[in-house]
Amino acid sequence: MKAIFILFIFITGSSFAQKTQLTYCNPINIDYGYTPIPNFSEWGRHRATADPVIVKYKNEYYLFSTNQWGYWWSNDMLNWKFISRKFLRPWNTGIYDELCAPAVGIIGDTMIVFGSTYTNNFTIWMSTDPKNNKWKPLVDSFQIGGWDPAFFTDDNGRLYMYNGSSNRYPIYGVELNRKTLQPIGTRKEMYFLEEWRYGWQRFGEYLDDTFLDPFIEGSWMTKHNGKYYLQYGAPGTEFSGYADGVIVGDDPLGPFTPQSQPFSYKPGGFAKGAGHGSTFQDVYNNWWHVSTIAISVKNNFERRIGIWPAGFDKDDVMYMDAAFGDYPHYLPSYSNKLRNLPQQAPNSESIFSNNGLGPIQRGGTAYFPGWMLLNYNKPVQVSSTLGSYYSNFAVDENIKTYWSAKSSDKGEWIQTDLGNVSMVNAIQINYADQDVSFPKEMDTIFLGKSLGLYHQYKIYESKDGVNWKVLIDKSNNKTDVPHDYVELPQPVQTRFLKLENIHMPTGKFAVSGFRVFGNGNGPKPDTVKNFIVLRTEKDPRSAWIKWSPVDNAFAYNIYAGVAPDKLYNCTMVHSANEYYYKAMDSKIPYYFCIESINENGVSKRTQVVRVNN
Repeated sequence: MKAIFILFIFITGSSFAQKTQLTYCNPINIDYGYTPIPNFSEWGRHRATADPVIVKYKNEYYLFSTNQWGYWWSNDMLNWKFISRKFLRPWNTGIYDELCAPAVGIIGDTMIVFGSTYTNNFTIWMSTDPKNNKWKPLVDSFQIGGWDPAFFTDDNGRLYMYNGSSNRYPIYGVELNRKTLQPIGTRKEMYFLEEWRYGWQRFGEYLDDTFLDPFIEGSWMTKHNGKYYLQYGAPGTEFSGYADGVIVGDDPLGPFTPQSQPFSYKPGGFAKGAGHGSTFQDVYNNWWHVSTIAISVKNNFERRIGIWPAGFDKDDVMYMDAAFGDYPHYLPSYSNKLRNLPQQAPNSESIFSNNGLGPIQRGGTAYFPGWMLLNYNKPVQVSSTLGSYYSNFAVDENIKTYWSAKSSDKGEWIQTDLGNVSMVNAIQINYADQDVSFPKEMDTIFLGKSLGLYHQYKIYESKDGVNWKVLIDKSNNKTDVPHDYVELPQPVQTRFLKLENIHMPTGKFAVSGFRVFGNGNGPKPDTVKNFIVLRTEKDPRSAWIKWSPVDNAFAYNIYAGVAPDKLYNCTMVHSANEYYYKAMDSKIPYYFCIESINENGVSKRTQVVRVNN
């Protein structure tokens, strides 16, 4: 199936229709619902979803996540259409099964869906036409229940379920009768966390085991080359270090051996966290991983969704590529055109030509176009500022902080200065929730999913800050775009960009990230010098990493792994020359290197450093 991506953009007052959009950017731009989490009013209304599952069904993609009163489908992994659905329990009229951390499975030509429950009250639903919202009960009440469940159908047709979300109990697995969906035997223990060995499993924002034991949750099973890869989330969804680990075995019910590194891990950059997700293949058989991004400002469970390139190396080690994971990345249709390039694991530095669209770096099918962030901590001007929600919070590369105008009025604006005339390829607008409210009689509607909301805006560009042209015109937009990402049909050379509000769906005009991508038309940063990794003697799960600051860099990528050619974990660090890395397996040596980053590109990496346990 050939995917076609269509983007309508107005540039300098002209319409360029049917322009193929080649890239996307995390967090993905879907119409996240407003949270049903209790006690939200203390901090204000906010959007949230998490625990995503993407399955490929009839060569299209279906996305389910927590508490959305529906699901999305897409044929390109860029444009997601929401299907409103409340799963009414057939045996108890008027009661709905809210899909919290849902399980989604494919059995033959049938999709099955099941929401988390500790009781036997929930229905397993089935559909052969989910795009048209046609569902019926497969099992009225699934007797054994399960929180954070996941289904897996093996090549031989046998069906399994995995579940568990606890800081006291392990992940469990059980085989199900494919016809009746009743368990065959009893659940077996699959894996329990070993935070005493694996540093990344420790609880807390700083992996210091604060006040609670770590949680294991979010199961997902993938089969590759005859091996079974059982993934799980840990140590807590609230934290930047929320990750997915993986254990590997020769049977769906084990025994399993853990991979030493977390498989899906993104503790740095703009959008942090990459836990409780699922792994799937696109229509070209490329691997991807979708997972939860942490915000945790309005509520600990304020979260978003990210999609990341993934794969298996020559030794069948499973990895997710987090390098520049919240920068623009190529979509499956374009990356598929590059499949004849040498296959690379994400620790590679190889750069290929791609017909002038920008350098191709990292990943088995080269997903990163090399468009750099152009306005990190650059000067900002705004129309107004609400309290201490300062303007530079919109360009500080921290999704937790945001600028807010005093109102949502048409004409409120924010302007960013790139510092010099630069090539702009794409822009991402990340809206924040400030003083969100709805009519009281609509509370029950907006607790689960808010339909009919939309944003409208214009973006202007100028080379001198005096003469302005319309770059992007979304004044007629009628869709909800909380993380709107626009790839320009043609790159534009400019210096100043102004985002002007026309309409907000609710709340004040507030932005957590006004992010501009392209090339700064200057030299790349220098290579890092004096890179030192000091592994802690008393606790070899941790290390203190230091390096000399690079004058022409604003950020650094630290790569870590269990072998020189398996540096699969990447942490982006801004405006610092030290980092406490606490994610190691205490029983083995580790390897590290670093590169510097600016608006013009990436430096050469340092030589790989080995640190013994």
